[in-house]
Amino acid sequence: MTNYLELARTVGEIARKAGAEILRIYETEDFGVEMKSDDSPLTKADKAANDVIEAGLKALEFQAPIVSEEGTKEEMSYATRSQLTRFWLVDPLDGTKEFIKRNGDFTVNIALIESGRPVLGVVFTPVTDELFYSAPGKGAFEVSKRGAEPKRIAAATYTLQDVNLKVVASRSHLNQETQDFIARFDRPELVQRGSSLKIIELARGNAHVYPRLAPTMEWDTAAAHAILLEANGKMVDDGTGKELRYNKEVLRNPSFIAYGEVREELLAC
Repeated sequence: MTNYLELARTVGEIARKAGAEILRIYETEDFGVEMKSDDSPLTKADKAANDVIEAGLKALEFQAPIVSEEGTKEEMSYATRSQLTRFWLVDPLDGTKEFIKRNGDFTVNIALIESGRPVLGVVFTPVTDELFYSAPGKGAFEVSKRGAEPKRIAAATYTLQDVNLKVVASRSHLNQETQDFIARFDRPELVQRGSSLKIIELARGNAHVYPRLAPTMEWDTAAAHAILLEANGKMVDDGTGKELRYNKEVLRNPSFIAYGEVREELLAC
């Protein structure tokens, strides 16, 4: 039987190695920026990190196919993916725009998907050397720097009627729909982060709600989603109210809302 917690720690080391490659390029003057077909940027760092992650995952005793943002078209095809019961879902550099801006808010994301659910997540922040990981039924953890002891993290407990809830927003996607959503709360405080760190802020209890009412891809959210679930949070489809699912024919997420540990029953106390 697979020890998922030990697997998460091992994958965390793979993410660290990918982060080291990202930092190596981050410290140069030439990022080698290209534009992909969807007008999103691609850098040398995306490619280098992807090579490290794919090699690391393929060397594990635990084997599962790899679906990566920077993978081949064959790996990404639904004809292949629809047959998979589990696979690695990878974003080697989440927050490429933040990387190019040099603001530090970018991450390495690696998730294990089983039957449409993110069951194991690893998120590494190269600039701050912070590692986050989770395993099913074992909780979510933060390692503040290499060599530090893992610390269990948990989402904040609150009700949606509380005053001064901290609402996470994207630096790049604060559209009118998102602003209208935020306006529902009583004197909310806005927290701006980039990449999957928006979801991690909920998992570690530093924020309460994250509305994402703009497009994202499955690899953008899966790793942090797994961590948030183990931290007692949730991430739901804004249209159905159901937990986000993965491995859809089109690897695009619907608009969603991520929450910490909402306890509306506390209102009756």
